[in-house]
Amino acid sequence: MKPKKSHIHFRLTFLFLNMIVISLFYFSCKKDQPAPGIVLPNHSAIDSTINFFVQNGSYPFLYARLENKNGSVIYEHSAVNSNILGDQKIDGDSWVRIWSMSKIITISVVLDLIEEGILKFNDPVSKFIPEFKNLEVAVTTEGKPITDFSSKDLDKVCPLKFVPNDSVMTILHLLNHKAGFYYAVTGYECLDSMLAEQNVPTSINTQEMIDRMAKLPLIHHSGSGYFYGTNTTVLGFVAERATKKSLKELVAERVTEPMNIKGLQYGLPTQAKLPPTVSGKDSILRMAHAGELDIFGPNVPDYKPDHELFLGGEGMVATADGYTDFIRMLLNRGELNGHRLLEESTIEDLHSPHTFIDNKYGHNGYNLWVSGDSMRLKGIGDAGLWIGGGYEGTHFWVDPKREFVGVIMTQMFGVPRRGQGRDDKIRGEIYRQLFALEKK
Repeated sequence: MKPKKSHIHFRLTFLFLNMIVISLFYFSCKKDQPAPGIVLPNHSAIDSTINFFVQNGSYPFLYARLENKNGSVIYEHSAVNSNILGDQKIDGDSWVRIWSMSKIITISVVLDLIEEGILKFNDPVSKFIPEFKNLEVAVTTEGKPITDFSSKDLDKVCPLKFVPNDSVMTILHLLNHKAGFYYAVTGYECLDSMLAEQNVPTSINTQEMIDRMAKLPLIHHSGSGYFYGTNTTVLGFVAERATKKSLKELVAERVTEPMNIKGLQYGLPTQAKLPPTVSGKDSILRMAHAGELDIFGPNVPDYKPDHELFLGGEGMVATADGYTDFIRMLLNRGELNGHRLLEESTIEDLHSPHTFIDNKYGHNGYNLWVSGDSMRLKGIGDAGLWIGGGYEGTHFWVDPKREFVGVIMTQMFGVPRRGQGRDDKIRGEIYRQLFALEKK
């Protein structure tokens, strides 16, 4: 472990809202001493918005939670579809699969290793994973990049041929989803079928998954563009090779244990139970069929505590309580519960523009979407929110301006049309109330 970094005090100047709206919170708090901060005057309006999406049969459950930077709960509400879950209770201590909400945790571990000098942004990935040194790139038989084809022209992509990668894949490429890795849902059937055939999440350990991935082509030349995929999973493998520790160990030693975070880990705790996998692809809620969650092909990761494969992009489980603790570390500029994980300058880099720089809706940091002013104009949030989510509908955001964090937890695949826009409407009601307070 690295030496303890010097303590840096939190900002002493709050926004005007924080200075004039000071009150006790409506809900019991995780900390013994509640701290002043935002107050939402109409919890029932938010409750009703959440209830709507469960009562209309779009979700098996929804649990929303907001916390201020000190961990005090400023809002929470749970709605459960009894037709799907019976009398199962869902609250802030319920375990869920967080999928891609694992990515920001892996990225934080890697940025920590970069701060220590164990890794560098421009390190070649092959320095740690030599099995990937000769990865090829899939192109059309005419040699055209397949990512140049729109969804209307997918039939023009296959068959494929493979050419050498024309650049050196780096850690920075992995951080920015520019390395060329992908999921089995690209829409290019000849490429998706290859990944599905390897069935990588059934690998016994990191080495086996690396060996399987080494047989697959990249979707584009490294550094040539953005393509969302298993880049962060490979990033986790790099961290493991560089430290000779598993990602499970790195997360525990560097993140959860020193910051005293409970409810965030690899492997489901003994006696804990995950909600079922639910699908709404047929416009009605039902238990998902085997293989229906096709992000990797026929199988998805398991969450057995003794499994030795730790997927940095998809594999963690968490409670809402535990995950809000982690994102409060981001809100608190790299520090939580007296332990500094990342320097403030690193947090600044984390949410600075790296991809989608000219996008009118916002920009991407390191796998962290930062909203533009369109959210405020549409009435669904505000500019400057740090946003992320997961494959089965989990969602989070950080509001650095008002100094609070939020999560919306569910387990849902293939949301019916009547259930779409959920996060925007819930978040929209929250910010409608905040904006009204600020006008006063």
